[in-house]
Amino acid sequence: MLQNNRIKIVFVILISVTQLHAQRNVSDSAIGMPLLAAQYGINATAGDLHDIHGMFNHVGFFAGYKTKTNWIFGIDGNFMFGNRVQISNEELFSNLIDSHGNISDINGDVAIVPTYSRGYNVNATVGKIIPVLSPNPNSGIYLNAGAGYLVHHIRIETQNQVVPQIELNYKRGYDRLRSGLNTHQFIGYYFMSNKSFVNFYGGFYIQEGFTYNRRPVFYNDPDTPVPQNMMLDIQYGVKFAWMIPIYKRKPKDFYFN
Repeated sequence: MLQNNRIKIVFVILISVTQLHAQRNVSDSAIGMPLLAAQYGINATAGDLHDIHGMFNHVGFFAGYKTKTNWIFGIDGNFMFGNRVQISNEELFSNLIDSHGNISDINGDVAIVPTYSRGYNVNATVGKIIPVLSPNPNSGIYLNAGAGYLVHHIRIETQNQVVPQIELNYKRGYDRLRSGLNTHQFIGYYFMSNKSFVNFYGGFYIQEGFTYNRRPVFYNDPDTPVPQNMMLDIQYGVKFAWMIPIYKRKPKDFYFN
């Protein structure tokens, strides 16, 4: 009796493993499933954005759903960061720099004030997989577009020093904060493995931000009105993502008394 029960248990385990493998074998047909992805992109800047910021890195996530007809709907969000601010400290802090070209901290020492590019975007996206040059119906040329919200600014740090003129809320007069509508387009390749965890997409990316200045005055030039017109902030480059498909388990078809 015990031996028979062991055989039944082993048989159930083998059936379960076979069913799970079948569900994850995407080589036969396009399947629908939720998707999660971690993504990274590196982007050059153009348009009005290039006047302030250089290269941006994007690190973010994607969450969505892939349909059986290879449409993908979802949302993504990206943290943007870079070390190349196009505006020099001599220009950005021109009202604080002394005759020797230095900014002084609260103790009268020369202050070190590094600046960085920072921002984020959040988008609703829609994409389509075209199964061309693909190992299965779930892979192929991937087209994607979306729209959302973009924010970017200059991050100002004083490290361990205290510079009263650029601490706390005073930074707002120098950070060049802009925000507004964001759109993007992507073309690349989407690969879903037949049997393994190697699932990714990668390709070329372009983003257009239609932003406005959000600060009423720039402290380095308070007598000049801050431009109120819409800015065209362009980023373009490459993006890669590692995907985690979430497969639905089917009800068991085998029962034992």
